[in-house]
Amino acid sequence: MNNDQSPTPKFEVSILFGQNYNTEAHVIVNQGGTSSGKTFAIEQVLFCLACENPKQIITIVGQDIPNLKAGALRDAQKIYSESAVLKTRVKNFNKTDRVFEFYNGSLIEFKSYTDAQDAKSGKRDYLFINEANGISYAIYSELALRTRKRIYIDYNPNNTFWVHEQVLGRPNVQLIISDHRHNPFLDKGTRDKIEAIKNEDEELWKVYARGLTGKISGLVFTNWYVCEQIPGDAQLIATGLDFGFTNDETACLQVYRQNGELWVHELFYQTGLTNTDIARKLKTANVSKQTEIIADSAEPKSIEEFKRLGWYISGAKKGPDSIKNSIDILKRYHINVTRGSVNLRKELERYKWRVDRSGKTINQVVDSYNHLIDALRYVALNKLSASNNNKKIRSRLPFIPRPMGRSVYDELISPLTP
Repeated sequence: MNNDQSPTPKFEVSILFGQNYNTEAHVIVNQGGTSSGKTFAIEQVLFCLACENPKQIITIVGQDIPNLKAGALRDAQKIYSESAVLKTRVKNFNKTDRVFEFYNGSLIEFKSYTDAQDAKSGKRDYLFINEANGISYAIYSELALRTRKRIYIDYNPNNTFWVHEQVLGRPNVQLIISDHRHNPFLDKGTRDKIEAIKNEDEELWKVYARGLTGKISGLVFTNWYVCEQIPGDAQLIATGLDFGFTNDETACLQVYRQNGELWVHELFYQTGLTNTDIARKLKTANVSKQTEIIADSAEPKSIEEFKRLGWYISGAKKGPDSIKNSIDILKRYHINVTRGSVNLRKELERYKWRVDRSGKTINQVVDSYNHLIDALRYVALNKLSASNNNKKIRSRLPFIPRPMGRSVYDELISPLTP
């Protein structure tokens, strides 16, 4: 396969790979906590299946293209780029159509569907429904009917949905529950961050640290909606910036206003950024130095450095009740979040009030996974009025070995990591 005599790197795989590869079930449901590695493992399996048999059609489905690009597609590109063996098997990656084409005629395509009618187009050998709780059962049902060999499903178990009601418990369905402890490649800082959720909220910890089905109730914001883009005539209010570094993401977004509603777009969300990196990303995102930036006032040294670099930046006006006050301000608005703001949407879906030992909601928020929300709050504190005349806020709408040819397997796969 490779004329170069140097060793060709194989996949490093976790136990989840083995459970998804060595199965006889028709539907494999991967319920897992955050960073369990379930998506990565399933995609490694799919690359193997594409190589082992010619002319396989494999469809990976997400709720929308931005989610795929930020998650499953990014993971697939990483798997491909780090495997010299795969590079000899993949003929081409069409970035526009998001399709891996293999020399043996197989392909892996990344798609999203607007409705059940849209999902009726095309048939496939293997189907992977990524983050299934963002996809309707009607769409899944149409895709499943047109899948010949096997279906993979994964999700974080925030609460019960159609997988629990319509799929689990049926014949030929296998459930795999995983959490970050099953991912041997995860760094200690991330593990500690996930485990620390228990100090804030037991229910969130069960979901994200243990992969157990929960019910995330008491969400702070229910007045936000997904939009395609910022209207052309919307007025930019300010850019919000929350500093992070090793374990916490630096988060940046822009807030606009039109007709009494807010329109929000995520710019970047990344760990390990220095102030120089942040300045570069601001320029790449076309943020003008004349645009006001409201940043975390707990970082006065960083704010001063940005000022000396010529940025129009100030600290958020924090106080004893600033979190509650900023939330109260934002809840008075209809908030439109762009579809491309994937990380902000995920934060909003899990940002909730804390509960006491009796389970009663208290007037404090769970301080986890909220960096973009903090950036949004900073803009609210400095630039938005506590009184808003917009009355149009609407409620939110709702292991058995399988015989197969092993030549590609042996060439691609390192022994399973225990």
